[in-house]
Formats: sequence, C-alpha cells, structure tokens
Amino acid sequence: MVKISAVVIAFNEEEYIGKCLESLKEVADEIIVVDSYSTDSTPDICRSFNVKFIQHHFEGYAEQKNFATSLATYPVVLSLDADEVLSEELKISILKVKEDFRFDGYYFNRRNNYCGKWMKHSRLYPDRQLRLFNAGKGKWVGPNPHDSFVLNKGCKSSRVKGDLLHWNYKSIEEHVDKINRFSTIAAEEYFKAGRKAGCFTAHFHLVWNFFRSFILSRGFLDGYFGYTFCMITAHGSFLKYAKLRRLWLLKKQSGRHKSNERGS
Repeated sequence: MVKISAVVIAFNEEEYIGKCLESLKEVADEIIVVDSYSTDSTPDICRSFNVKFIQHHFEGYAEQKNFATSLATYPVVLSLDADEVLSEELKISILKVKEDFRFDGYYFNRRNNYCGKWMKHSRLYPDRQLRLFNAGKGKWVGPNPHDSFVLNKGCKSSRVKGDLLHWNYKSIEEHVDKINRFSTIAAEEYFKAGRKAGCFTAHFHLVWNFFRSFILSRGFLDGYFGYTFCMITAHGSFLKYAKLRRLWLLKKQSGRHKSNERGS
C-alpha cells in the first residue's frame, strides 16, 4: 500500500479549512498546509489538526502548489484547496487506489456549490480535476489564476468515483469581486506572454463563453443560479480581454510619448 502526502494551500480560509483537513485524516499519511500569511484564524485551526504548517509568501497559484508539493515526504501527493472537501465516496475510492496505485495520476469529479446550491451543469460539474498523482511525473502549470497539474508526456491517468466538494462562491457579490480580481490577474499574465486582443475580442469571448456554459453545458437546467453563474462568468471573460487590450493601448501610448520626448 502506497502512502499519501496531502498538501493544501490556504489564505484566510477559516470558514472551510477545518472541513478540508477533517476529510483528509482518513486517507492521508501526512498533511501539509502552506499558508500565505492568513490574518484570520486559519493558522490556529490548522495547528489544532497537528498538520505540518508552513507559511510562504504567495507568488502565484501554480508556484505556490509546486512549492507545497516539494515539501511532501511521499511521492504520491493528494492536492486540495482549502475550500475543498473529499466526499465519503471519494474517500473510499482513494483508499482503494492506495492499495493498487497503478496509474501516474487520478482525476476526480468536482462538484461546486454556488450561492448555497450544488450545481449539476453550467460547466460546474463534472469539472474534472487531476488531484492525486505521482509528484515526480508532472508539475503545476498555467497562467494565473488558472492552474492545473499536468502529467509528463507518456504518463497514464485514470478517474475514480466520488466527488470533490468545492465551495465555489457563497454569494453573487463574492463572485463579482473575484471575477474582477481574477480577470485583472489573467490579463496581466496574457500581456506578459505577448497575447493581444482586438477591438471585438472581448465581446466575442463574452458571447461564446455564455453560449458554451448556458447552452452547450446546459446551464439553464440549474435554473436562476445557473443563469447567474453563466452570465457573470461570461462577463469575467469580457473583462479579461478588455483589460488586456487596455494594457496594450497604454503601452502604445507610452511609446508615443517617449518618441515625442526624443523628437523635442
């Protein structure tokens, strides 16, 4: 039977971190929490579970998770966010995998809670996540804030039964606030990578994102909150590309000013 190192990254997660750690106790042989210097009771709650608690400045989602993974004692790592909890069925599946760890990574279905409702569609389910893996067979990558663990070429993966429960957004206000912050982060990451956005890029992504989520992924079956989630998320896609275009316009404007200064 393989041993599992569970790693969790956290920042001001006093509302959920206890549930997260409690769900890991039955399946993990060690639990490591990397905290980005929380100012609430998150550190105290973590220490009450007798976990390995490390504080580390946040440098990005993928960077923070790679750092947390590097601290694991065992090669097999189970990675969770502080607002995620293993369902009972998923715990059973992980215990079975421990007895016969034959793949390099295992995917879970993640079920998201939006404004108190467990969503079944709207691209919020099954929302497959690779969270149990051989740490030496891949790494966390992706532009912030969209990180994912990617296995090396040639590695094999499988999926296990049971849901990873995720408290996504507890209110519409929280969703709007995070969409605004995350779209800024994403736009800056795209700008650094040299990606550009035309006059209508933001509008196209708004329409396409809503159509994909609400129609193709049947978000309409989640009722009012399905519509609300799809609409706000589509607006977030619009903001990301609108902010990206704004960054390029500012750079172009700055270049003109420098050119005028040299010519004067």
